[in-house]
Amino acid sequence: MTVTEVWCDRCGESEATGAHEACAAARALEPPRYCARCRRRMKVQVVPTGWSAVCVEHGEIRG
Repeated sequence: MTVTEVWCDRCGESEATGAHEACAAARALEPPRYCARCRRRMKVQVVPTGWSAVCVEHGEIRG
């Protein structure tokens, strides 16, 4: 069985390393900066109607 680590999409640190209350609060207003699956820094574009974030490994998410 393989255990996959989950990463914080704002600071890039492991979700298991502690509470990420500040990250969760910031994410209410900001797009993600790191891929939660692989920890890579994503290319983020913010437009008046929303945002898009692209991970080279896992593709695009929008908000």
